[in-house]
This record gives sequence, structure tokens and C-alpha cells, in this order.
Amino acid sequence: MSVFVYTQDKTLEPKLENIKWISGTWHGEAFGGITEEVWSEPSGGSMMATFKLIVDNKVQFYEIEVIREIENNLILQLKHFGEDLKGWETKDETVDFPLKYITEDKVVFEGMAFEKVNPTEMNVYVDIDNKGKVETVKFNYRKKENTKPIKQLINVNYAIESPIIDGITNEVVWEKAEWHPIDQLWLGNNYSSEDFEGRYKLTWTEEALYLLAEIKDDKLRDVYKDPLKSWWDEDCLEIFVDEDNSGGDHQYNHNAFAYHVDLDGNVVDVNHTKEGKLYNSHVTSARRTDGNTTIWEVKILLFDDTYKDDTENQPVKLESNKNIGFALAYCDNDNSEHRENFIGSVFIEGANKDRGWIDANIFGTLVLKTE
Repeated sequence: MSVFVYTQDKTLEPKLENIKWISGTWHGEAFGGITEEVWSEPSGGSMMATFKLIVDNKVQFYEIEVIREIENNLILQLKHFGEDLKGWETKDETVDFPLKYITEDKVVFEGMAFEKVNPTEMNVYVDIDNKGKVETVKFNYRKKENTKPIKQLINVNYAIESPIIDGITNEVVWEKAEWHPIDQLWLGNNYSSEDFEGRYKLTWTEEALYLLAEIKDDKLRDVYKDPLKSWWDEDCLEIFVDEDNSGGDHQYNHNAFAYHVDLDGNVVDVNHTKEGKLYNSHVTSARRTDGNTTIWEVKILLFDDTYKDDTENQPVKLESNKNIGFALAYCDNDNSEHRENFIGSVFIEGANKDRGWIDANIFGTLVLKTE
């Protein structure tokens, strides 16, 4: 391939064990869309992968790829399929890439090569014939690894009928759901039970996650009429959601979301431009206050980490046994310019507990269940 030249790097034997670093779930961008490639660990003398390209939320094509050990060598073979799973190649035809060489960080086939940048990043180079002219296309991939510790495991039961988002909690599913506390001081001074008490319930359907929160707060303050101004410094409910429970960094990206729901129902999170953005289409809520007790009833759509702002994105369909990263918190401001307390639902180790908007590892884990 034109991308690589032979070097003095030590070449390795053509064994699957020497290329197992390819295994894992990889995500990238190419051809104006989003790519996903999932490689298995070596087993049975082969490694197998699935590939798909999504452009404008529509699958363009799929691939099945196999690297096999044959006669003390390796060969990569693949087949293409359209969005309807109709094959591009004939029944017995494959696209073959014989191995050229392997080094510690490269696997070079004739027409395709894999380059390890680091343990969680690789480049794949593919030679594509464009009207008789061979062009090398580079795919940059990032590996998605689940390093999040499982903490505060909560089973969430399925709702046969979706709760009506009206702030009136008379549905049977809410009567059966278990209360969970919001009682961990993440920021600020100690508070009294007269100042704040919080708890919540959860349920789900294929469409969304549903939240019922009961907040006892002796003073509600809507400090700023502009929902994008210092939204964290007024009374609001903050919902942390990590669709695939993968954990990790989500500062200025959508690996996870930190939705601030204000007293008017506006929903704000920080986007990739490092500015606040409204996500009112993601979270629908109704609030009812009686004395010092406020009921928040909330419907939350979940989006995976391929989400991109200012494009059309489809929410994820939920299913039984799915794990979701989740935490809930309340910003309490009675009399100050800045919030006085930040109280969460999950215990966080260390002195810096205000990390939920950056680090999805601090979230608890929800497991969706059907009764």
C-alpha cells in the first residue's frame, strides 16, 4: 500500500495472537457519516468483524469481515451487504486481502492495513478503486471500552402503560416503584431536613426512561429568566444519563448527558462548543408544588454517543436487561448569587464531588427489568 513503506521494525509471525489488539468495538467517521467496526477476539483460527456505515441516520451498507489462519499465513476476507442485507458480491465470491507483514503496531494486507496509534485508537487504510484510479481512504477509529465501576445497582421495572407527564402521580406503576434517596452532599455546606429532602422513583418503556422526583425545598428560586445564563446557580433538577453505562469523560461531548431541568421546564447541557444548549426535546417534564414539596414527573429520551448537535438524531429503543448510567441531583439556592448546595443520589469518593458533568464513572447503574 502507498501509505506504508517497509521499515526495519521487527516483523512478527503471521499468527492471530499477534494482531489481537484489533479486537474490540471501534467508532469513527468516513464518507460523510459514522462508522462502527466490531472485532472479536481470536478463536477457532479466525477473528470476525461486523462493519456498518451510517449517513444521515440511515445505514448505507454493512460488511462481514474475517481474518483466517490458512497454511501458516493470514488472509482477510469480506463481503458487502446493502441496507436490506442483499449481498453485493455473488454467493461464493469474497473480497480477499492476503497478508504482507505484521509488526508490533501494524498489520498490512494487500489493499488494507491496520495501524495501532495507542491501545484505544487505530487507523485503518483501505485502497479503493475509483474509476481505475486507486485511492487510499483512512478510517480513524476510537475504541469504546467500558471501564466504569458498577456502583449503586438499581433494578428498574417496566411500565406496561407510559406514565402521563402531568405532575400527578396516580399511575399504578408509580405506586409500585421503589423510592431511592437523594442524600449525598456534593457541594456546599451541610443542610437541614427543613431546608432540603429528596427522593425519586424510576420506570421505563421501549420509548423512554421515566423519573418521578419528590423534592422538599423551603424556598424555590428562579434566578435568571434566560435559561442559558448560569443555569446551575438556581433551583433545578439535574439528571445524569449515560445510555450504554460506559462511563468515562463526557466534558464537552455526548458520551453522556447532564440535563439541568429548571423551574420552567427548560433543559440545558453543555455541548461541544463549551456553551450551554437547550435540549428540551430530550426531556419532557411537569412540575407541581404544594407548600414546600415539589413533584417532578419526567420523560427522558436516551441517545447514544454518536449523537451530534444540529443534526437529526434518533433516540435509542430501550430493552430488558439494558444497563444505563444514571445519577440524580438537585441544585439548591435559597438566597445567594451562586447555588448553596448540590445534593446527589450517588456517593462520590474524594474531596471533589462536583464531577458528574465531566466524569460518567461516578454515575450509578440502572438495570432495566420486566416483571
